[in-house]
Amino acid sequence: MNYAFLIDNRRCIGCHACSVACKAEHEVPLGVARTWVKYVEKGEFPETRRTFTVTRCNHCDDAPCVEICPTTALFRRRDGIVDFDGGRCIGCKACIQGCPYDALYIDPAAETAAKCNFCAHKIEVGLEPPCVTVCPTQAIVAGDLENPRARIVEILGRHPTQVRKPEKGTRPKVFYVEADTAALVPAAAPPPEAYMWAQSPAAAGLPPMPLTEEAGAPRRTYGVKEQHRNSWGFKVSAYLWTKSLAAGAFLVPALQSLLDPGRTALTAGHSLAAAFFLALTGALLVWDLRQPGRFLWTLTRPQWRSWLTRGSYVLAAYGLLLGVHVLAGLGFLTWPLPAALTVLTLLFAAATAAYTAFLFGQAKGRDLWQSPLLAPHLVVQAVLGGAALFAPSWLLWLLPVNGLLVAAEVWGRHPTEDAARAARLIQQDPRFTTGVLAAGHLLPLALLWSVATSSGTARLLALGGLLVWEHLYVQAPQRVPNA
Repeated sequence: MNYAFLIDNRRCIGCHACSVACKAEHEVPLGVARTWVKYVEKGEFPETRRTFTVTRCNHCDDAPCVEICPTTALFRRRDGIVDFDGGRCIGCKACIQGCPYDALYIDPAAETAAKCNFCAHKIEVGLEPPCVTVCPTQAIVAGDLENPRARIVEILGRHPTQVRKPEKGTRPKVFYVEADTAALVPAAAPPPEAYMWAQSPAAAGLPPMPLTEEAGAPRRTYGVKEQHRNSWGFKVSAYLWTKSLAAGAFLVPALQSLLDPGRTALTAGHSLAAAFFLALTGALLVWDLRQPGRFLWTLTRPQWRSWLTRGSYVLAAYGLLLGVHVLAGLGFLTWPLPAALTVLTLLFAAATAAYTAFLFGQAKGRDLWQSPLLAPHLVVQAVLGGAALFAPSWLLWLLPVNGLLVAAEVWGRHPTEDAARAARLIQQDPRFTTGVLAAGHLLPLALLWSVATSSGTARLLALGGLLVWEHLYVQAPQRVPNA
């Protein structure tokens, strides 16, 4: 069995019976939605046309939300339905970043992820989902793609259909008959300043997306409140920053001691500083969870394909190795420790810096994060952070290298329009020019080249610029709509 939906746009009248039935069936709270209808208008008066697009979870055959979920709260059933178990959800919001269709949200009552689950409880007893039964024009069809007598198979065999974002390779299973591309592609009709009866991004405190200004261009006239935007906020930005310092605080002194053992030494103070920032990283990660009491489930109930799970084990192993170095430096263990242990800890420090690139790579809903430069850039950021703490002379070459990587991320070629749009949002933000480029790179370099100036100010500016960059990089892709 392999269940799927088909939306016949020739029949849909935009009545919202499906979304109302969905809310009633699952007691979906106000402000969020599992199924919603988007209105898109084209043309100029009097030659105008309005299309309606029913939007929901696509129950993908290769669902990114299932892969990125660290605790198997999201899973694909044998009948093809992508279901969720709120009892296993830790509220990490990684699934929201992984979904290219904005189909998931955090339930404000349960504080766990939620989405359309195909009304699996109805399917199991031979009934259709309520959205299908209430549709007055039979525009919504649900059925088993492996049943040759199913109505959905008959329609798919007779009419060409479209799906949303086929380029993502998720193999979505919500098929549209005669859908307008302007309605299926979010960027073709971006969210306006205000809807007829819904909260706008501006009203929610978010900067609005630039609108299409061409006369007669497609325009979105109705949608839902932007329920999915910025699910990862300043805590995730700060986590990237503290993680860079946690990795760099050991990386830089360890590299110095290995490259020049006669002049520099790795001390307990270096390991203690790294452990301090690692503890801050862990605290930020737990603080960002909607179910913080379940934070250990990433270790005790792991879903091994998720880089959130793998990263948790990397952080735990790095913390244990740092603990050994601290104990040895304080005299509780034999000092100096074997060089092999230092090298092993150094490798875990690098892994601590870089693993987020693979986690962000699983976030298929955010195109800018798919950059192949992200892993090496995170390692460079960690070394830069460690140099700002313990080796300011390294900043003379690290700041230019980091600046080139920032320029490549922002001004380089991007494989998709959504990635380019996120990069433009970073470029247009005044904090990028002033905080990242000027105060975070150019001014520290000028101060370091000035012999009469202490390096303390330059080091603080470099760390501040790194923090601003992390925040912009995390936030910009989340402002690009996926639905």
